Amino acid sequence: MKRRAFLQGTAAATSILSGLANAADTQTPPRPKARPGSPNILLIMTDQQRYDCVGVNGNPRIKTPHLDQLAAASANFSHCFVQSPVCPPSRACFFTGRYAHAHRNRVNYTCLPETETLFPQHLQAAGYHTGLVGKTHLYYAYPPTPDEARRTGFDDVDLHDGAGSVDEWSDYVTWRNAHDPQAEVGYRTTVQDIPERKAQLGPKDNPFRTLIDAEYTDTAWTGMRTRARLKEYAQSGEPFFLFSSYWKPHSPFEVPAPYDSLYNDVDIPLPEKESLDAIKAMPPHVERMIRRTELRGRPPEHEMDRERLQWIYRSYYGSITHIDDEVGATLKTLEETGLADNTIVIFVSDHGDQLLEHGMMGKNVFFEGSVRVPFMMRYPGQIQPGAYDELVETVDLLPTLFDYCGLETPYHAHGRSLAPLLREGDDTYQARECVFSENIMPEVFAGVHNYEKGKGVFGVRHPDAKMVRTRRWKYNYYPEGHEELFDLEKDPGERHNIAADPAHQATRDAMKARMVDWLITATETEQIAEKWLV
Repeated sequence: MKRRAFLQGTAAATSILSGLANAADTQTPPRPKARPGSPNILLIMTDQQRYDCVGVNGNPRIKTPHLDQLAAASANFSHCFVQSPVCPPSRACFFTGRYAHAHRNRVNYTCLPETETLFPQHLQAAGYHTGLVGKTHLYYAYPPTPDEARRTGFDDVDLHDGAGSVDEWSDYVTWRNAHDPQAEVGYRTTVQDIPERKAQLGPKDNPFRTLIDAEYTDTAWTGMRTRARLKEYAQSGEPFFLFSSYWKPHSPFEVPAPYDSLYNDVDIPLPEKESLDAIKAMPPHVERMIRRTELRGRPPEHEMDRERLQWIYRSYYGSITHIDDEVGATLKTLEETGLADNTIVIFVSDHGDQLLEHGMMGKNVFFEGSVRVPFMMRYPGQIQPGAYDELVETVDLLPTLFDYCGLETPYHAHGRSLAPLLREGDDTYQARECVFSENIMPEVFAGVHNYEKGKGVFGVRHPDAKMVRTRRWKYNYYPEGHEELFDLEKDPGERHNIAADPAHQATRDAMKARMVDWLITATETEQIAEKWLV
């Protein structure tokens, strides 16, 4: 053999062997088997649902019979608080078990650092099959595609993030285009959006009624795909984690028939109208949040017509009843497939909605309407059903689930397991004395990214605000010394800020000390070096 031919043959063989080695290196290792008897997990999450918008939670007007039934068989928590009152940061807290200042996903449609591991990834490593239906709002990179959702730990993905700007990656939109005879009509379009239809509205007609039928809404699709996945998983025999995530009752408040008219004859109590003077007396961060529509050249939201606000409440309630029906059908599927007894079912929301309390729509603030959410957990034979009034944080969900699954809680997680509280005869649970929340605010009211270094946004400097809440007191701190202190026993509506009252200086200082201590110690596992380099 000539030398050149030999070298060419050797090079080719080396290339083939190298390619085979690289292929072997990049192959996904086989997933380990799950621990025998591992429970399944069904996490049902709504978007922007207040704690008091479930019937069993003290609301006699809203119709949620299936959630009420679930609550009766669950641990139903009356004082669960989100660690950030806005979608992606809050969801990142759920899925990492860590506070927002640690996981650093702080505002809407921003990326989660890839150093953060989400709990579906941990469950995959423990042998679980994982699935997503609906809204995730949590990504390492954009655009929010189904493949990107898989990177965050989901084997099966039925994706719908719900904002029109991301519809090209929505599995729901693809499905609807193939099945809905009215696919050309926008799925958020309402009768008031069509001038001739709006002109025909009578006093008993809901202006927020959708033009599409209920069976083609994203709420119905989320329920349908959830049940389809459950039936698949029942056949496989593998333990699973399924995230069933609804867009509703998030604004813009569109609601399909017949849910649009369920509350036509109900006069839902509306919040007290907020005066402009009262709004101006609030910390500038809160004032600007409330008046953000004015900053964008639109009418002030706090002056909304009361009739329109009543229809918003009726539509919000109708959307929740629609979800309730889907949840009821899903729980029935769990029973029919034989999965119910070994499935942990969680119902929770990622944050609440002000619904014009304190003159504001939406969330992003620390009033109870934004930070307090419904939270119930069912696990037959393992969780003692009942009403629980302990202060809990949503970062507690991850360690609780890992406890029931027999898995070690990640070292850098901040939450604490609720399992000792929920087990009969276990007295080792240490109740929280306080809960925390935090949020970066001006990105919402700015509308554009007009941050100026050293000056902030619209004159509001460094927007990272913090909250600490005990059973009685709530203290909020905003940069440059702006504060709120509320006595929740005497002032449950948070109407009277007593932070500047000399009679409450000691309480204010003690609450501020709690906040400082939390900020210093929450990430202590990341501050302590495991060993010296020399």
